Amino acid sequence: MNPWWQLLVVWLLAATVMILGWRWQRRRANAGIVDVLWSASVGGSALVLALCGDGAWPTRFLLALLGGAWGIRLAAHLWTRVSGEPEDGRYQNLRAHWNGDQLKFFAFFQFQGLLSVLFALPFLAVARNPDASGLWLTAALAIWLLSVGGESVADAQLARFRADPANRGHTCREGLWHYSRHPNYFFEWLHWFAYVCLAVDSPIGWLAWSGPLVMYVFLRWISGIPFTETQALRSRGDDYRAYQRSTPMLIPWFPKRTER
Repeated sequence: MNPWWQLLVVWLLAATVMILGWRWQRRRANAGIVDVLWSASVGGSALVLALCGDGAWPTRFLLALLGGAWGIRLAAHLWTRVSGEPEDGRYQNLRAHWNGDQLKFFAFFQFQGLLSVLFALPFLAVARNPDASGLWLTAALAIWLLSVGGESVADAQLARFRADPANRGHTCREGLWHYSRHPNYFFEWLHWFAYVCLAVDSPIGWLAWSGPLVMYVFLRWISGIPFTETQALRSRGDDYRAYQRSTPMLIPWFPKRTER
């Protein structure tokens, strides 16, 4: 199948999923479902493109396995939060800013569907890779295990901290959160380098670099860190400001010695 047709299929599936998600949030006033569906859509695109691609089967098999497992893990983790908690503060503020305008929410959900296609580009490059180099497959698997494992640990540490009522209004500085304000985002960004390794020797291998590049831009300047930290400052005030002064934003490193 022509690569453009493959991306069209990915977009149609994502758009359909986002329509269902928009209807779900309309009934429950919880737009956090969009994060769950975005993760599932991107992970699903790895399966679709691995199936439709014409590259070496070991590479496509690993793409389906790694991309699909990443999407399932992240979607399941986010669903636990969305289904068990009130709407995230980021979306509450967005709802207030838009006065609950459902047309704007529909456009927002469909924009997330388009982003699924953008993040599927590395998978497209991998699926067309005619070579199945054992070295690069091993490197991709190692990066995936490190990054997804690290993100899982960071998510679990934060969930455990938030579950303790005594920590309400305080900032998590435990485990990986001692070395980075956003270790989950760091490992999420690192994860995309696995597909760069899988796309080596692909005729469109350069597309795989769009994964870590675009993810970094979104996390650092658009929808990740800016929104998360704005909400953290609203809810935790000076405690979070002290955390900002002492702890690296993204890439883990030893914190500065400062007073809270």
